[in-house]
Amino acid sequence: MRTTSNALKFVILLGIVSLCADATYEGGRSIAGAYLNVLGASGAIVGLVAGAGELIGYALRLVTGYLSDRTQQYWGITTLGYAINTLAIPLLALTGRWETAAALLIAERAGRAVRSPPRDVLLSHAATQVGGGFGFGLHEALDQIGAVAGPLAVAGVLAWQQSYQQSFAILLVPALMGLGVLLVTQRRYPNPREFEAKTIELTGVGLPRRFWIYLAGVMLIAFGFADFPLIAFHWQNTGLIQTTTIPLFYAVAMGMDAIAALVLGRLFDRYGVVVFVFAVVLSALFAPLTFLGNPPLALLGMALWGIGMGAQESIMKAIVAAMVPTMQRGSAFGIFYLCYGLAWFLGSALMGLLYDRSVILVVGFAVAFQFAAVPAITSVIRR
Repeated sequence: MRTTSNALKFVILLGIVSLCADATYEGGRSIAGAYLNVLGASGAIVGLVAGAGELIGYALRLVTGYLSDRTQQYWGITTLGYAINTLAIPLLALTGRWETAAALLIAERAGRAVRSPPRDVLLSHAATQVGGGFGFGLHEALDQIGAVAGPLAVAGVLAWQQSYQQSFAILLVPALMGLGVLLVTQRRYPNPREFEAKTIELTGVGLPRRFWIYLAGVMLIAFGFADFPLIAFHWQNTGLIQTTTIPLFYAVAMGMDAIAALVLGRLFDRYGVVVFVFAVVLSALFAPLTFLGNPPLALLGMALWGIGMGAQESIMKAIVAAMVPTMQRGSAFGIFYLCYGLAWFLGSALMGLLYDRSVILVVGFAVAFQFAAVPAITSVIRR
């Protein structure tokens, strides 16, 4: 079983599962806010639901990461998470109250949190055969195809039928397809750990010191990485980009995300962590371009923003898998997701406050924290 071809097939199958899952929940999330409004929810409720879902999601990652290591039930927890994550969205077609819809949207975020750490552990085993960077990068590229296809499909159904219920209902198709592929993959590869030729020996109690140093650098990156809603708000507020064009700029970023995940992942396997440092420095330039540039420069800035996202979704996780002992990867990914999410949330909130004072402050803040992460990451190279 421990062959490169089998490992590649495993990565592709898990990527197809994520493609279907992303098509489902990203499709649902693209109209969830508008649907809550139709059901009578206020703006404050919509914000609270979104915030609560993300907060619960990142907190659950810590728990499920630990449980997956403790119980070794990586497949079982992953399957449970995908089932909750994807089936909650089509069930929105049956709701008639915003309270029920809100509960399902929060459940979707919780399901995503449940499956993420153990899924990444399963993926890390196969990635040792095909290359850690390429394995996570290929998975991210397939994932992004679903992230683009789902909202497009929902938009088409909504324009055709003028019905939110039917738009949510159509998402049952990718949800069931993804769960079907997941069950087939689990049956075909019951023990993905066999892909690993050897495991890293545990040299002490707890996670290695370099993991915590690296995590500090990751948190600095997340803290200073401006979220797209703030960028889009700036464009609409200043009239720099037409409202109908903003989604196209975002699509460019998602396309660059997929391409960068594959290319940077392959380069990481060949040259190591220095590729991640290069990606961080390059993507840091997105802030002045998107907030201070003209439309062509803003488009270039979104391409760099997409490169940064692609690196974070591929190389960033591959480094965690490479430095952490096999039996502790679930816990490591749980801690990683929790700290990354909290840093992203706090940084986004602070940049929103800074934006009300000065756009220059936002740009300086974003660039400064991206570059501040470099020393912590380069220390991992030396180690």
